[in-house]
Amino acid sequence: MVKPERAEDAVRMGPLGALVGYRLRRASAAMGADYSDAMQALGVRQVHFGMLSVIAENPGIGQGVLGRALGIQRANMVPLVTVLVERGLVSRDVSAADRRALELRLSPAGEALLDACMAQIRMHEDRMLGSFSGEERAQLADLLGRIELA
Repeated sequence: MVKPERAEDAVRMGPLGALVGYRLRRASAAMGADYSDAMQALGVRQVHFGMLSVIAENPGIGQGVLGRALGIQRANMVPLVTVLVERGLVSRDVSAADRRALELRLSPAGEALLDACMAQIRMHEDRMLGSFSGEERAQLADLLGRIELA
């Protein structure tokens, strides 16, 4: 049963309520909408947050490796990185080891923005997952990761 705003709007969902894919889609939509609200003031899309996070953990990472790690299509990487470079969040430098490769690093502004994003995201996740224990959150992340790797 879907939780209605009004009692007369209660609708039985039949088999949908038991379908994991349907539940994942609804949960993803809810998480995405709340993320957008939480991050609106910072102007950071989910894809850019992911990129900043991975670059922070892997200074000097190449665009191709970054794209593969995040599942971003190659054709989309250059414009996505360009946005971060133009905002002064990331530097894109020629590799000393391979002059054909570009290395990505966070700028101080990128590090500061990533910290601000993490504060907002912690509040967002606490709001969305507040009824979950720490163990349940870890279990959910593990289960979703197993689906992702399937």
